[in-house]
Amino acid sequence: MTRQTHDHAAEQAVLGAALLAPHVVGDLAATLNPEDFHRPAHAVLWQILIDRHAAGQPVDPITIAAYLTESGDLGKVGGAAYLHTLMQATPSAANASHYAGIVADHARRRQVVELGAQLAQLATSGADVADVVAAGRSMLDTATGGGWPTLIPLGTGRHLPAFPAEALPGWVADMAFAVAEFTQTPVDAAGSIALAALSTAAGGRAEVEVRGSWREPTNLYTVVVLPPGSRKSAVFAAMIGPLLDAERRLVELARPAIVEAELAAKVAGKTAERAANAAASSDDRGALLAEASAAAQEAAEVIVPALPQLVADDITSETAAALLAAQGGRLAVLSPEGGIFATIAGRYSGTPNLEVFLKGHAGDMMRVGRLSRDANHVDRPALTLGLAVQPEILRDIAQMPGFRGLGLLARLLFAVPVNTVGWRNVDVDPVPASVAATYAANLTTLVLTLADWTDPAVLPLTPDANARVLDIQRAVEPRLRPGGPWGHIVDWGSKYTGAVVRIAGLIHLGEHLRDGWGKPIDAATLDRAALIGEYYAAHALAAFDDMGADPTTRNAETILGWIERTGTTAFTKRDLYRAVKSAQFANVADLDGPLGVLDAHGYVRQLDPPARSAKGGRPPSPSYLVHPDVHRPAGTVHALDAHRRAA
Repeated sequence: MTRQTHDHAAEQAVLGAALLAPHVVGDLAATLNPEDFHRPAHAVLWQILIDRHAAGQPVDPITIAAYLTESGDLGKVGGAAYLHTLMQATPSAANASHYAGIVADHARRRQVVELGAQLAQLATSGADVADVVAAGRSMLDTATGGGWPTLIPLGTGRHLPAFPAEALPGWVADMAFAVAEFTQTPVDAAGSIALAALSTAAGGRAEVEVRGSWREPTNLYTVVVLPPGSRKSAVFAAMIGPLLDAERRLVELARPAIVEAELAAKVAGKTAERAANAAASSDDRGALLAEASAAAQEAAEVIVPALPQLVADDITSETAAALLAAQGGRLAVLSPEGGIFATIAGRYSGTPNLEVFLKGHAGDMMRVGRLSRDANHVDRPALTLGLAVQPEILRDIAQMPGFRGLGLLARLLFAVPVNTVGWRNVDVDPVPASVAATYAANLTTLVLTLADWTDPAVLPLTPDANARVLDIQRAVEPRLRPGGPWGHIVDWGSKYTGAVVRIAGLIHLGEHLRDGWGKPIDAATLDRAALIGEYYAAHALAAFDDMGADPTTRNAETILGWIERTGTTAFTKRDLYRAVKSAQFANVADLDGPLGVLDAHGYVRQLDPPARSAKGGRPPSPSYLVHPDVHRPAGTVHALDAHRRAA
């Protein structure tokens, strides 16, 4: 009979005893760590209890519930009702140490199981037998108290959450999941591009009214970071194809009016020309000149509409500005490549031109110069960006003049998903025809419904939704302080709440395709947008860390990514080199620096090398053990780290 390595009832009893008799927390904290709890919510709550007890703060249920509500963590531990469940599940607070002993014993058993798995993996990896024996001794030391150090994060790029596509409108979520499955790409790519597609349909045609004069347009800048060969183009084709069909539909609808306007312009031009000729050949020019002037003015006032265009690809800043003016302030730049960054950085002109991309996001009035006419105004430009870039381009744009200082990077919603290449299933079903048809029909409906709005539709918030926005603002503000979690990306963090509001507007319009402009945005929609916002916040931290990381740290992150993807718990240096050999790691020696970084941060531990054989021969490859926390559920690691930073 296999014995379980956890006892949730004992964990509940420990926490319930602490809430019933707070004085026991100090005694139990000496022997019971948060990591000893099997259930992540229990680990988070125990960390909070011991931190508050150490600070001399009360740990009764009422104050703990209030603290968790303020920090936004109440839902992570099961809500206020669960605190009372914990107390009711405690037979006697006097037996707290006994319950703690049970929890600690199970934690040691799990540790032994993990260490045994590491030893088994090392034994089958081809490592030298003496190395395996040395590993066993090291594991025994660890299991009996040697322990592992607390992980020192390399950055926030590890354990990143997956895109919560379920928060999108149902028909959009269905398409995103189906495309991700068929292309065998992370859902992050399809989800982010889906948001860009919604932004293309609604951008410039709707604004969210938060409070007072604060309004947020419904256009976004999304950037997915994936390496070459990850099928970015296939995802783009599936997600934006319906937009191109909708664009053709708009052209068909507009063509009669364009033909009529062209004819009117031609007639007015001929009339003005005849009047001018008559005035030129007459001795009595006064009245004829007045007629010619009026005819010329009438001809100049005839405006021929441009053919509708929703989507552009790799264009210059000047072309983007001209298209925005021609298209009534709405345009999307959607591309599976990131060449546009080099273009706007001055690839052709030698001078960066970011104005259209800065004002196109904010909706600030923009003057557009034309060769044959006076400068035009674009009162509310609404530019959408939906791009997929390679990691190298992400690092390059951080160095491009003005991109950070002028605020372009602060406007980007980054998605940095795990690359699935090498772990893809080649035998998958295509996107169901019904899912693709519904997505195409609904996206086209949204485009056509909003196409005729010249002044943006105003989407108000319900009182409860406005309260949600205030909650987000209150939670964000402390993060922006110097030394806070977002202190080094304060430019991006300052725009976070606005981004969540914009996403809420897009979800709302996607849920109400034909009459979204006539309904307020409710609190549930804000909550869904906030879930997506949290995703982008985590990925923004990773993206900015990667943009600022030195090459050795980036290489260490690459190795750590391999460890996580493969579930490796022990490995030899030779095995690692075979797995990651590339231009990045051309020689075995290229692993030394990154492995040293991982060792210094506690992610891996090098085993003592076995004694060299007296017969000589090739020395054994160095062997490493992996910190168990690397493979722990991401929610546990994140929640504990977040609480410790806050504390």
